[in-house]
Amino acid sequence: MKSTALDAADIRILCALQQHGQLSKSRLAELAGLSPTPCWARFTRLKTAGLIRGYHADVAVGKIVAISKVVVTVSLKSHRKTDFDRFEAHVRSLYEITDCVATGGGMDYVMTVVTTSLSAFQTLMDEMLSAELGIDRYMTYIVTREVKSVQPNLARLLADSGK
Repeated sequence: MKSTALDAADIRILCALQQHGQLSKSRLAELAGLSPTPCWARFTRLKTAGLIRGYHADVAVGKIVAISKVVVTVSLKSHRKTDFDRFEAHVRSLYEITDCVATGGGMDYVMTVVTTSLSAFQTLMDEMLSAELGIDRYMTYIVTREVKSVQPNLARLLADSGK
């Protein structure tokens, strides 16, 4: 994938969007230290390049409905591309799985599952096992409290990388 060349103004735009979400043209320009028209042209270029994937509200779901959050590690029996593809397609179809990353090392995947109860979580896992996705073993870790959940600090990452 071709990387997009970014300058300091682009980084300010991305950081403002990351911190505040969707903004008006004038507010984004103000936060980025640019006039509105050039800021919006940069914003459009960044969005077209695929660097802005969407806007999200950080909703306190647990204050609206009782939830159980479980972190699950999964190891597959076989490690062919078709096995990974089948498992990943199934995971993408389940709204209860809010995060899933493929990992190197002892486990193939780490997932975050959010359901209304532990019994609903177990039903989901039973269905995944019945779907013959090639799951060899899985381990569950019940989340007792969320200590930290934030977006990466883009400005710091770029500064640390020397860009």
